[in-house]
Amino acid sequence: MPAAKTPPAAAIFGCSGLALTEAERDFFRRTDPLGFILFARNVADPTQVKALVNSFRETVGRPDAPVLIDQEGGRVQRLKPPHWRKAPPGEPFAALAVRDLEAAREALRLNFRLIGAELADLGIDVDCAPVLDVPIPGAHDVIGDRAYGRTAESVITLAGEVIDGLLDEGVLPVIKHIPGHGRAMVDSHLDLPVVDTPLAELEGQDFPPFHAFRHAPWAMTAHVVYTALDAARPATTSRVVIDKVIRGAIGFDGLLISDDLSMKALGGSFEDRTRASLEAGCDVVLHCNGNMAEMVAIASELRPLSAAAEVRVAHGLAQKRKRVPFDRKAAEERVEALLRLSP
Repeated sequence: MPAAKTPPAAAIFGCSGLALTEAERDFFRRTDPLGFILFARNVADPTQVKALVNSFRETVGRPDAPVLIDQEGGRVQRLKPPHWRKAPPGEPFAALAVRDLEAAREALRLNFRLIGAELADLGIDVDCAPVLDVPIPGAHDVIGDRAYGRTAESVITLAGEVIDGLLDEGVLPVIKHIPGHGRAMVDSHLDLPVVDTPLAELEGQDFPPFHAFRHAPWAMTAHVVYTALDAARPATTSRVVIDKVIRGAIGFDGLLISDDLSMKALGGSFEDRTRASLEAGCDVVLHCNGNMAEMVAIASELRPLSAAAEVRVAHGLAQKRKRVPFDRKAAEERVEALLRLSP
């Protein structure tokens, strides 16, 4: 009887440029990460992106290795004109919903079906969207116009269309940033946000969108400290937050990935960050900037995907839908026409 194949390592890595270097190929072959992520530095044109996506999968010998991207629209959009459509952020859809909810829902689903189609054409099968964060007045603009409203109800009503639009094109959504980044007064890319809001208020506004989509295939953590839950550690590295809130009160049952370990919200060495995230309960750690020294440090603390995480990966893949051709030009024109209805 053949030996069971070792699961891939619990990591998603980026790369430095438009094509893999020999050092990156060797590293990925040795490390065998679960998947990969693309950023603007990795994007030139469709032919180049397809080749890079294929080379990712060839290095690990898995044609189904997930390839991620942040393609929300607005300022968070790695694929840009002239080769790809300039998609709007969340705010115009939220504004339209105030006037005509059904129009907003239709526009948003079509918008993300268009995004999903562009990604699927390239072989990219995971989109780090939708944002489920609910911004409060005075919060840092790191979420800002990316949000689908300023109330939990608005976010819940609209974000489901994002999820369905992506799944229609066989692309897995990633809900973020669980359990909520909308109260952060600093940008977690640059500093560690600390939220002192009482638990009851978090339960009333911040957690409900994540609970509503607790069966989503993937979720990304928030590098945010919630003093009512764990005053010492951000959600990404807090066993209390992950066990009691993300897996407990919210009930999220999909694959849990950390936000980018290279963000300045996290302290300590990359070995420490990796160990802390995995020990807290993240299924997978994410590292985006393609820095080889940092990736090597992370790899030293990696472990294979747990049995539970393998089940979660498989469950996510099962949520993909078969793509059905549609008139993309007509869909794009319809989105534009509907958004013109917003106040």
